[in-house]
Amino acid sequence: MRKNGFWNRLCAGALAAVMAAGILTGCGGKAPDSEGQEAEGEKVFYYGDTTFNAENDESDVNPHNGYSGWACIRYGIGETLFKYSDAMEADPWLATEYTNVDETTWEITLRDGVTFTSGRSMDAQAVKECLEHLTEVHERAAGDLKIQEIAADGQKLTIRTEVPVPALINYLAEPYGCIIDMAAGITEDGNVSGTGPYRATLVETDKGLTLVKNEAYWDGMPRLDTIYVRTISDGDTLTMAMQSGELDGAYGLPYASLPLFEGTPYTISSVETSRSFFAVMNYKSEVLQDDRVRRAVAGAVDRKNFTEILLNGNGSPAEGPFPAGFSFGDQTVTAQPFAPKASRALLEEAGWTDTDGDGYVDKNGQKLTLRWLTYPSRQELPLLAESVQAVMKEIGIDLQVNCTANHLDFVAEGDWDIYASAFVTAPTGDPEFFFTTHCLDSSSKNRGGYHSDELEALEEQMSRTFDPEDRAKLATRMTQVILDDNGFVFASHLRMSIVSGEGVTGLTAHPCDYYEITVDLDKN
Repeated sequence: MRKNGFWNRLCAGALAAVMAAGILTGCGGKAPDSEGQEAEGEKVFYYGDTTFNAENDESDVNPHNGYSGWACIRYGIGETLFKYSDAMEADPWLATEYTNVDETTWEITLRDGVTFTSGRSMDAQAVKECLEHLTEVHERAAGDLKIQEIAADGQKLTIRTEVPVPALINYLAEPYGCIIDMAAGITEDGNVSGTGPYRATLVETDKGLTLVKNEAYWDGMPRLDTIYVRTISDGDTLTMAMQSGELDGAYGLPYASLPLFEGTPYTISSVETSRSFFAVMNYKSEVLQDDRVRRAVAGAVDRKNFTEILLNGNGSPAEGPFPAGFSFGDQTVTAQPFAPKASRALLEEAGWTDTDGDGYVDKNGQKLTLRWLTYPSRQELPLLAESVQAVMKEIGIDLQVNCTANHLDFVAEGDWDIYASAFVTAPTGDPEFFFTTHCLDSSSKNRGGYHSDELEALEEQMSRTFDPEDRAKLATRMTQVILDDNGFVFASHLRMSIVSGEGVTGLTAHPCDYYEITVDLDKN
């Protein structure tokens, strides 16, 4: 488990940082390109990131592969038809306007003058080919979009859905919706031809990317010639690389490190996001089938301590999946409060008492042991595990923590009782997304086998509701259902920060965590 003291971690990570510096600099200079040379006079940018890796399902930049669309859009390679504003509303981007003709028909007008990095013009036929391939190979996208057919006519795209999809425009702004040139193909290493300000010349899973500017970009000339994205999963190593000047910018720095970058020559851009840290119960676990035990577990999550102390204020306590600042946020829902004494009483009510005086409750001669599964690539998750483990011991539960990069293998095998993860709950600016991905019988990420007749009925209603206010009310009711069942326990919403070095402009945190490397990024 990671210790809370930053300086202890920094000393322990010093050797790894030196090694990382060697990886970044080669023989004493900054990182060379794939040819081993850095052209004289070239404007080069070095970006450290914790997320470009197979563990996060970002193994390449192909938006039709898992969650790799996040890398495609984050690094300025691909763009979507619509783009989220700071208020998380879907505005036109590669599209200029749309018309909702009827419940299942949408007409979208595409922007003129856009070309792929392959040189092909972006028209409705190219977008049609891209979306058709996406829905053929990407299960989540197919389930969201529910496209029946697509018609192309010049710059006019017509999409007909199998059933009403009120959030279709929001879904088309999701990273899997990056428009790529299917005629140019997808390379073996997962590289694509997009419309963004940069194109990738090197894609290395778990290592990073090399990007060069797209001189034919439709929205202005990119300021940088080459960008080196480096995957540095260890937070202390990332901190030292940023301090030493090896990096011009960094995403994913430990919260304890952020005070080191306050003031000149650094800039910190921060924003509240819908990235939530939460745990799900495994309903196949016999002991967790008892609602009193699930309530006891939920009452052992100290949201205030986690956000204020362990996250150094870089988060807000979460009642449910959505931040209060969102129009459909969780202002009116009620979760099981943090109450260790009440949790202990619930366990006793369920027949779990400490009969042998060892500090842990037991029943029928068996100690109450729960397996908490999580992973290390999100720095907050090991801290959450530490916090909950301490409270669990206090209420008499032996919590065994398994923090591993192979967490999905354990999920698939069912070798866990409680699974804690991080997830952007409203990446489309619409509340339906979280429920359809996590809480329904048909959800691809319903890890614990949660089921609610009431929730299924409410989702059926949500799927036919177009009015935003009515959708927000339904989202509140649906949130309260999963909270009352204690199948999901929410701890915090993340405040995301990106650190820039001296002379860097245009590197700005965004509520949806997508738009990092843009045409505005510059270094003087």
